[in-house]
Amino acid sequence: MGLKDLLLAALKAEIDSKTFYEGLSSRVKNFLLKDRLRFLAGEEEKHRRYFQSLLEEKFPGEEIVPPPSTPVPLPSLELPSEEVPLSEVLWQAMQAEKAAEEFYTQLAEQFAPESQEKKMLIYIAAMERGHYRLLDQEREIALRFEEADFAWPMTHLGP
Repeated sequence: MGLKDLLLAALKAEIDSKTFYEGLSSRVKNFLLKDRLRFLAGEEEKHRRYFQSLLEEKFPGEEIVPPPSTPVPLPSLELPSEEVPLSEVLWQAMQAEKAAEEFYTQLAEQFAPESQEKKMLIYIAAMERGHYRLLDQEREIALRFEEADFAWPMTHLGP
């Protein structure tokens, strides 16, 4: 794959991640988790803007259209039915964040050492690692409630 295709895949992944976190946030009743998911959506939007501007800089005058799906091995994030436990949804999001970190670390190698692009991609990869950790903490909390079969309306996904 060429650089443009890789950057378009990154752009698509960030768009999808933002959509996922916004959708999940709208279904969660726990206001603390809702805020964290909104935070993640905001982070993914910042990443999207970076990739958009990088594409515009590297490919001036060319149309920038994200692919309908990404050929890069990034797990797709889709909101499942409400019967899927929150811990499983968070696990899937964790896997996507881990894959994004690995992808951005490898993508950074497409740029010259010490270049601003390489530094930024390594920084974004580190941010994805932070997202993974945040989701891991939330998943552990969700697992504790699910294991106890505890029903608290501010914890579980709802309508």
